[in-house]
This record gives sequence, structure tokens and C-alpha cells, in this order.
Amino acid sequence: MSNVVSALKGATYQGFAHVADMGPSGMITLRGDLGAAKLKTAVKAAIGVGVPAQRQIGFAADKAACWMSPDELLLLCAYEDAAAVLAKLQKSLAGVHHLAVNVSDARARIKVSGVDAREVLAKLTPADMAALATGEIRRSRLAQVPAAFWIADDETVEVICFRSVAQYVFDLLKTAAIPGGEVGFFR
Repeated sequence: MSNVVSALKGATYQGFAHVADMGPSGMITLRGDLGAAKLKTAVKAAIGVGVPAQRQIGFAADKAACWMSPDELLLLCAYEDAAAVLAKLQKSLAGVHHLAVNVSDARARIKVSGVDAREVLAKLTPADMAALATGEIRRSRLAQVPAAFWIADDETVEVICFRSVAQYVFDLLKTAAIPGGEVGFFR
């Protein structure tokens, strides 16, 4: 069996904000009727988090449910738990129209932290970073590539992107965080 390696291999950068690879992370895309009782029960049983409201992310310990669209969630868990979570979902949703896929190896997670973390993202996305509340998720773009991001707390933004563009996204975030480039808008 091969060793699991994240797309960015633990890369970090310290500028006016800290940019860091979050390492391998379990991620499951779940599509279906998010209002269906059986789907809600299956999600809660699989990861301990209910189906979040529109543009929200719900957390329970090291797991999360991210609202991605009216019929899609992204479930986060430990990398080594993804296969078991997926199996539990598929068993619970047998006979229910849905799609559940382990996308852990197709995505990368990056954390931007520090008092000016929002500012780093604001330089790269058309999303209104001033209006983004803690626990609210956005699917948008960073420069020219799709990404999803949310405010984890007052000084932390988490980003998910495709593995194929992870280095590009990391380099964008790193460049946006170069010391001397602070705008100070969010202070």
C-alpha cells in the first residue's frame, strides 16, 4: 500500500498571514434531496452533523457538513475514516436516489490564518469577504480557478480546491500574503 501524500506535501508560508497545507482530509460529495428525512438521518448518523442550512457549514468535533448547492453536501472527516463514512451513507441510503463519492484524493485543503486572513482571500475572489460570517461557506473562484472557502473563526479561513490546481492556489494565497501588501481593510 502506498503512503498518502497531500497535494502540497505540507507546504507553509508565513507572510502577514500564515498559509498552510492542511494535509490529507476525508471528503465525500453527497448529492440528493437535502430536505428528505432519510438523507438527513443518514448524514447525522454518518458524521454526527445535521444537514446545514443554505451556504452554511456545520461542525461536530473533527467532522463537518458543508452546503455546496441545493442538492449537494461536502462531508469532511479524517482521511482514514472516509471509506467507512461512505459505506455507512450508502447503506443508510439504499433505495434512495442519491450519489455519494469519496473525493478525498481529488481535493486539497489550505488554511489561511492570522488577523488579516480575510484580506488575503479578498484580494483573490469576487465574493464579499466582509459580509462572510463565521460558519458560512462560499463556492466561488480564487483568481481563475474554482474553490470553496469559509470563515472558521475570526482569524482563520479554510479553502478547498481541486488537487490539480492546489499548487496554483497555494501560490496565489502566498503572493496575496506577502509582507508589505497589507491593506488593513478588515481591522
